[in-house]
Amino acid sequence: MLGTLKRGLIVGLKTTWTLGKVIFPITLIVSMLQHTPILQWVIEFVTPLMKWIGLPGDAAIPLVLGNLLSLYAGIGAILTLDLTAKEVFILAVMLSFSHNLLVESTVAAKTGMNIALTVLVRLALAIVSAFFIHLFWQGGNEMAQYGFISNSPEQLTSWSAIIIAGVKKAFLGIVQLTMIVIPLMIGIQLLKDLKWLDVFSRWMAPVTRALGMKENTSMTLAAGLLFGLAYGAGVMIQAVKEDGVSKRDLTLVFLFLVACHAVVEDTLLFVPLGIPVWSLLLIRLITAIILTMIASFTWNRIAQTRRKEAAL
Repeated sequence: MLGTLKRGLIVGLKTTWTLGKVIFPITLIVSMLQHTPILQWVIEFVTPLMKWIGLPGDAAIPLVLGNLLSLYAGIGAILTLDLTAKEVFILAVMLSFSHNLLVESTVAAKTGMNIALTVLVRLALAIVSAFFIHLFWQGGNEMAQYGFISNSPEQLTSWSAIIIAGVKKAFLGIVQLTMIVIPLMIGIQLLKDLKWLDVFSRWMAPVTRALGMKENTSMTLAAGLLFGLAYGAGVMIQAVKEDGVSKRDLTLVFLFLVACHAVVEDTLLFVPLGIPVWSLLLIRLITAIILTMIASFTWNRIAQTRRKEAAL
């Protein structure tokens, strides 16, 4: 038992260090950027594009804040706007697919994923989903009714205060990362030593096979679903090292998770917006399944074509 705890702790600390080196500087830089004109420039650039997805110009504010800062920032910005139920639902779906891009995409790169591909897929999912909701949903024209939640932005008047606040936010991010990753790694190590992980993989086998992946991706998939891309990346990194997860299966897992991750936390965060969260979760899950199955089918067809060409 002590050996299991020691191995899990060591892996957890190494993973925390690997991810922390990415999360801390990006969180610090982005938290400082929100006190500069840069975010406002981005918002002004995006505003003319809003009408194509059924949103008013000021809806660019939560989209930019959510994608560059965090999901919390995006939701907080929505609560300050007068929007219809349909507009709020479109924003919620977009932010569920695409949020915290800088941190989550850079962390994902530690698993071997391409940052540009990750960002492109998440933005594409957000834009396409918004376009179809705008096109096909004819209701939701009543004004949105938000739950009881306050949004009081920080009022910082000097660069020293801005830097201190940024460092504090980045440090708290690392603390949160540590509190999640280390127990998670110890738990996974325990599951491995007790051979329960093999049982779990067998239970998940029908799901992973249906998605075109092997059984050894089950823990990676489960971690991402429960803990999200940033925290689930720790399990992904370890899975590549220890479980022999192939590049193909890692890519498929990640495609699934960019569409549907942190299902408990992310879903609950949208409750104060007064939207149908079960519909939101269903959209994410169905999109993830379809996206992964298409990618798996395409990958297999390309591999078959290459094998035939090599045989000639």
